[in-house]
Amino acid sequence: MSEINDDEDHPAPRHLRPDGVSDKTVEALGTLSEALETVEQARGHLYAFHQLTGGADLTLGKAVEQLRAAGHPRQAELVERELVGRNVVPGHWTFQLIEAYNATFYRPFTDVEARVRQDLADGRPHLYEAEMKEARRSRGHPHHTARPAAHLSEDSGVSDETQPNVARPVADGSRDSHAQNYLDG
Repeated sequence: MSEINDDEDHPAPRHLRPDGVSDKTVEALGTLSEALETVEQARGHLYAFHQLTGGADLTLGKAVEQLRAAGHPRQAELVERELVGRNVVPGHWTFQLIEAYNATFYRPFTDVEARVRQDLADGRPHLYEAEMKEARRSRGHPHHTARPAAHLSEDSGVSDETQPNVARPVADGSRDSHAQNYLDG
């Protein structure tokens, strides 16, 4: 296991606290970020609800066909009339719930979080987590680097090709600009 030069192993500029930002501000921004992450999870569950409910509706269609094929037209008609395509709440299918959630809650939440971050920390994300990482990582250890390395060591078991955010040389000898921008912060 090769050691990492500590002089070159530091966080990306976007993960450094701007001058004048207090510990209490970084902590508050970390809490705001935690709330946003919870909202992101809730939104993911809403999309799961949407997909599961839609899948159930399509499966109901299959049940209707099978009931008819089995000689049960009355029951097939009942399921089709009462359940297939039914609103999940009055006037709404699940896609409409998602649209309302996004417009009423999610977009305003993300907009306000970004505005507060911009006002207090030059828009820099994850300052609390970046500082926690700096405090907890083992400096000099190849698996505890501050950010992705331009080239991973051969003994790491991970090649540059499997790392989407690693800057790779391109034909003209420069680095892939998207990956380099990620690395530079």
